[in-house]
Amino acid sequence: MSETEKPRQKLRTGFTTGTCATAAAKAGLEALITKKKINHTEVTLPKEKKITISVSDCQFDQKSAKCSVIKDGGDDPDVTHGAEIVVDLKITDDVGKIKIDGGTGVGRVTKPGLGLEIGAAAINPTPKKMLIQNLTEAGKEILQKHGIEVVISVPKGAEIAPKTDNPRLGIMGGISILGTTGIVLPYSTASFAASIRQSLDVTIAMGDDTVVLTTGGRSEDFAKKEISLPDHCFVQMGDFSGYTIQQCAKKSIKKAYVAGFIGKLTKIAMGVKQTHVKGSKVDMDFLAQVAQRCNADTNTINEIKKANTARHVQEIITSNKVDSFFAQICKESYEQMRAHSESKVEIQVILFDFDGCALGRYP
Repeated sequence: MSETEKPRQKLRTGFTTGTCATAAAKAGLEALITKKKINHTEVTLPKEKKITISVSDCQFDQKSAKCSVIKDGGDDPDVTHGAEIVVDLKITDDVGKIKIDGGTGVGRVTKPGLGLEIGAAAINPTPKKMLIQNLTEAGKEILQKHGIEVVISVPKGAEIAPKTDNPRLGIMGGISILGTTGIVLPYSTASFAASIRQSLDVTIAMGDDTVVLTTGGRSEDFAKKEISLPDHCFVQMGDFSGYTIQQCAKKSIKKAYVAGFIGKLTKIAMGVKQTHVKGSKVDMDFLAQVAQRCNADTNTINEIKKANTARHVQEIITSNKVDSFFAQICKESYEQMRAHSESKVEIQVILFDFDGCALGRYP
């Protein structure tokens, strides 16, 4: 059977950094109670579903324990996949209290808009609730006479953090302890949507009402050379152009620059709200029609119809000097984005070539 004929396997789910931290903390508490090393522990997730998690390492003495869990993102392309999440847990004299903090490799909040105090560890509310619920259930008797202190650390957190949105959001020095359901869905659109909303919230909390929406890291780097705004105003919308501009309208963002390359901007111009390469194709007939409206000659139009990629079309247009073509793509992208925002957001579209030169803009 060839590779293409093989049936597609169901994608594997994983679990969040919040679930890892909860499992490590619960394992530490169970080790103190049972005086035994814990290899697996059952965690109650936010919607009361239970999941059994393997414990990578478990050490303990009379009043403290140190356990770790290896993050498993399932089939989600997650930069934290394989990271070790470590919890140091100790029994305190603070009766009935559970104190949670971040250690090495867990970021600290430096900007408003995240729902966390400035200076606090970047441990989101849902993981905190999970930790408290699971430790309260497992440690009822201990909490009648003592308290519990939990410090979460991620040995490689500072190394992983630059690959996440944390530096842009003002979370410095490490990763965040995240999760709303405790489970990571493969290729989760929900997590990407949440990061877009969070980025917009930080922009607003910092007192800004203008954003630069880019389709990825390269277009963001190029946009930063064109547009002089603070880092927190740059939001990578990825493939979620329609959703992002709708959120801008909802959150009363006044102006959005939309910056990208020909492929994604063509899809936006075509009215595609979710521009993932597998979800939609660049329509060469559409690009040929745009060229026709820009008075391209018949040969150029036919070349476009036979083109392999949007980048190939860019080369055809450039070599045939159809100057108004790129501005037209920007204009049609602008009209689609304005419609998605219900005309509530002022928009400017910039189309870059692959060296960072602006080929077209509208208005």
